[in-house]
Amino acid sequence: MRTFMEDLKSRIEQKKRLIDVAAGRVPAELVLKDAQYVNVYSGELLRGDIAIEGGRIAGVGSYTGKQELHPEGIVCPGLMDAHIHLESSLVSPAEFVKAVVPHGTTAVVTDPHEITNVMGTDGIEFMLQATEGLPLDVFFMLPSCVPSTPLDEAGAELDWQAVDRFYENPRVLGLAEMMNAFGVVHNDEAVLAKIAAAEAHGKCVDGHAPGLSGSELSAYVGAGVGSDHECSEPGEAMEKLRRGQYIMIRDGTAARNLEALAPLLHGRAAERCLLCTDDKHPIDLLEKGHIDYILREAVRFGADPIAAVTAATKGCAQYFRLYDRGAVAPGLLADLTVFDDLEHFRVQQVFKNGLLCYDGTLAEFSAPEIDPALREKAQNTFRVAHIEAADFAENGMQGIIGMVPGQIVSTDNGRTDHADPENDILRIAVIERHHGTGHIGLGYIQGYGLRRGAVATSISHDSHNLIVVGANAEDMAFAARRIVENRGGITVVDGGKVLGEVALEIAGLMSDTDLREVNARLEAAKDAAYSLGVGRGIDPFMTLSFMSLPVIPTLRLTTKGMVDVLTQQFV
Repeated sequence: MRTFMEDLKSRIEQKKRLIDVAAGRVPAELVLKDAQYVNVYSGELLRGDIAIEGGRIAGVGSYTGKQELHPEGIVCPGLMDAHIHLESSLVSPAEFVKAVVPHGTTAVVTDPHEITNVMGTDGIEFMLQATEGLPLDVFFMLPSCVPSTPLDEAGAELDWQAVDRFYENPRVLGLAEMMNAFGVVHNDEAVLAKIAAAEAHGKCVDGHAPGLSGSELSAYVGAGVGSDHECSEPGEAMEKLRRGQYIMIRDGTAARNLEALAPLLHGRAAERCLLCTDDKHPIDLLEKGHIDYILREAVRFGADPIAAVTAATKGCAQYFRLYDRGAVAPGLLADLTVFDDLEHFRVQQVFKNGLLCYDGTLAEFSAPEIDPALREKAQNTFRVAHIEAADFAENGMQGIIGMVPGQIVSTDNGRTDHADPENDILRIAVIERHHGTGHIGLGYIQGYGLRRGAVATSISHDSHNLIVVGANAEDMAFAARRIVENRGGITVVDGGKVLGEVALEIAGLMSDTDLREVNARLEAAKDAAYSLGVGRGIDPFMTLSFMSLPVIPTLRLTTKGMVDVLTQQFV
């Protein structure tokens, strides 16, 4: 390990080389000759030689290089995803990299709260190890809500002290989405301690407060929450922006807010905007893309293309205090993406730290090594007793969760004491799977469309207990048992037979299998769900997975029962 003085000397030598190249005294390692590029500082499309030395941009102007390339498209800073849960891709981080780097992404900011809700701080450590040294910079925000509220049961309960040591890692940028807005606004000391601890380390605090407004929004922002990715219409976004928050414009698999918020990508408001996906399933990564897809769609919806690029690059870098990237400018990392134009955003080349890592083919790389004991722990996360049909018996009046097409919010559709598949009222259950408590929350759901059989998944935000919905108790029990046998995943059954499934053996959230294979199994499972009546206007699994998250209005189901999110009370 180098001493401070050795490190300082090395930095000085690097700067000398960079300065000599920038001043034109020596040729650069690489020059992108006569490149047309986006200047995100001035909002201009300019042209010049981009000189690269030691993984950084030495200068833009007129240069010679030991190697010279002539990009035919438009050079942009490498794209950044401001908020994503890598677990939502259903594959290991190394497989995720294979999917997104060819789409121009050079950095992401992830919140590992999915695996952390299952494994506690071991989940954070697992993801840190699984993302070390990849040809994509993976930064972290530490989970703030494990569990999301006291009304839920997760694999761990983490206070500020449990995660505080991780702030010393340079890849940890702050505290992730503070979903417990109710706790913030009502002075919950344990919640405020998490925010205060992040601030004490000089870190950012992300928000998650759909619909929060007025004096309560002021209280939330005043407590130190600097961003929000839950805005679904311009008025809400502007109110939060006017109070000083950065707005993460989200377009993912489950929640798509880009069309509504694209007007923000003009004028001064655009300076406070970032782009993010939040959750992204394999099919979207393979067929649509990543942040490049959001850029294409933003322009289609009328956004200024340079403002959109700026939100995907400089905006993200500035908010997260990553001052070493996000623009084509001297001294910054040479993370660059070459697009054909600023309308179609088709990726031609990607440079990471000045090295060409994608040119129609992704350069080979090795997946990081993970501690064997940690990997073993991640593959054994189920503690569930044998499940029988009697566990789902109907017993008295219970709430009906109303699903909203295209959204992850829900409505309160009243009460009932029995399922009625013909009228789209189905039994839904959430089974505690971390500690063997035997807790099962029961209720009803409307809007899912299932007419027969059952669907089950261990992806149930954010505590990731086992969620199952069905037209009959026998298939519900069979589906739940199948998930336990597979150590996690997704399954669709009918008449005691498996019609489609995806095994997710890493914490019940991810697979070690190739992304394309996981996608093929997932799409086959979706088709099976649709064949049983699930409405084609929703994602059968992604949408269902949010029905247990007790921080998004209106009704949700946890292992402890039905929750009114607005009052944070059981109903």
